[in-house]
Amino acid sequence: MALIPIVELGVSEAYAILTERFGVRGLPPLDSIENEDWGRDYLLSRFLEIPASELARAGLIVVEDDPPSEREP
Repeated sequence: MALIPIVELGVSEAYAILTERFGVRGLPPLDSIENEDWGRDYLLSRFLEIPASELARAGLIVVEDDPPSEREP
């Protein structure tokens, strides 16, 4: 099974995974962030607090913009 990069998640999908799968609490209500420019970025940043092994068990992965092999020295 291929892992899904978290950046491919929509706002409502990310919210549901964070709250239902990982039990994240203290998020603003979905209806107050789903149409805000910062809302999606905020939710995606919360995935960075979750260990990679837990994300993988949920079928997710964090993908960097520039893989280390392609970065300039």
